[in-house]
Amino acid sequence: MGAGIALVAARAGFATVCFDRSGDGLEKAARQSAGFLDKSVARGKLDSAKRDQVLTSMSQTTRIEDLADCDLVIEAVFEDLAAKRELLGRLDAVCAEDTIFASNTSTLSITEIASGSKRPERAVGMHFCLPAQLMKLIEMSPGILTSDDTFKTAWQWTEACGQTPVKTQDKPGFILNALLVPFNNDAIRAVEAGVAEPADIDRAIKAGLGYKMGPLELIDLIGLDTQVRLCEAFYPITLDPRAATPPLLRRMVAAGLLGRKSGRGFFTYEGNSMFGA
Repeated sequence: MGAGIALVAARAGFATVCFDRSGDGLEKAARQSAGFLDKSVARGKLDSAKRDQVLTSMSQTTRIEDLADCDLVIEAVFEDLAAKRELLGRLDAVCAEDTIFASNTSTLSITEIASGSKRPERAVGMHFCLPAQLMKLIEMSPGILTSDDTFKTAWQWTEACGQTPVKTQDKPGFILNALLVPFNNDAIRAVEAGVAEPADIDRAIKAGLGYKMGPLELIDLIGLDTQVRLCEAFYPITLDPRAATPPLLRRMVAAGLLGRKSGRGFFTYEGNSMFGA
């Protein structure tokens, strides 16, 4: 997800620093990003000069201190509140007082994440939709203490990137996932009940409803383990049975079938290229 967000920023002309504790992870993301851009050139959606410009705008580092000069830091770590709070605390120590901290979370409270920082007024929710390098929507959520100036500036940044921001409340799922999680669970339960094979379910949804991606392909893209986290966030709040984790989903995660990132989920994948490449 972080690699896709970085592409959004770099394509808009922003100097973009990609940070990860894993050097191998950064190298993998850089290869995926280059492959995606090469494919964009091959398809005539991007010229080679622009591709080179985007790649030049992106740098990689394993040192959090290298984020000191960033005006905006967007975290896209896994959905764990303690990890996100800890990261914001570390960013407090290296970033300028006016740096904006944005979280790509779709399941956690922005207010609770912001409590990890000594300046929660500078924190905002900025949920990119997968795949970030292709989808335009960004769900923008202010926390209780987010300042109007912070929210306005972050909103303007998304527009400068050519994205489409919408304002949402600080509630798990925001708009899209609050609707999609139960729907995606319905598709999983259809597989479990033997209604049809995954490919046929997705084919029916795309042909009948005009979706570009079927629900099971989408779950493979976001990760089956992420779908479990989404269910665990929504069900206690809504008590909607459709939001509860389907047993098949739990079994597949236990078996290590996590979707694209593991090479197999409801479908099987070869290679590890970025979606759309």
